[in-house]
Amino acid sequence: MSSNFSRRTFTLTGATLLTTGWGALAHGKCFGVQDQDTKSAAPPAQDASATVGPVEDLFERDYPAPDFKPGWKKKQLNRMLAQDFVIYAHSDLKIVEQLYTREPALLNATLDWGGGDWETALGGASHMGRKDIVTFLLSKGARIDIFCAAMLGMLDTIRQMLTFQPTLIDAKGPHGFSLHFHAQVGQEDSKPVLDYLQSIKEIELKPVPFLNKK
Repeated sequence: MSSNFSRRTFTLTGATLLTTGWGALAHGKCFGVQDQDTKSAAPPAQDASATVGPVEDLFERDYPAPDFKPGWKKKQLNRMLAQDFVIYAHSDLKIVEQLYTREPALLNATLDWGGGDWETALGGASHMGRKDIVTFLLSKGARIDIFCAAMLGMLDTIRQMLTFQPTLIDAKGPHGFSLHFHAQVGQEDSKPVLDYLQSIKEIELKPVPFLNKK
């Protein structure tokens, strides 16, 4: 599938995500879920003179600096490259493969879209229900998590993790997506997981708009 994303589109829709709490990306639009609501969010009006891009929050230590001093002997990955990898992982396997071949270290790159909304390529592919992209990333050693497992329908894994830590039923993935939502986007393969999650904590399940647009 080809992607309709651009970095500007993602940045603008990401601004909506941060101010409204919505957030899932599909076909160049921003769909979001908060307490299982699935409204579409339009990009906010932008000041043409404003700088578009991430802004690091100001910080000053009010505690002792750690004894360990990072050496920074290697260059960090380019942020735009990491950002593009995560964005394309929502929708475009071909470009994900291309970027991975160019820089394998992108595999577990994690970006903060703002306010601590951390996301990896696997996280993006998982909440979009893109099993093809998830399968590719896992085959290369991506770090699977409970949200990905829910989307893939790994019922035994989900049971074991919730038995070990029951509060994970309320865990939130990238953009605030719940375990229930990830089980929804997995569709038939993950229906047993969704039924199990509902048996533990029943919530109102809303339609997921982008599932019908794949």
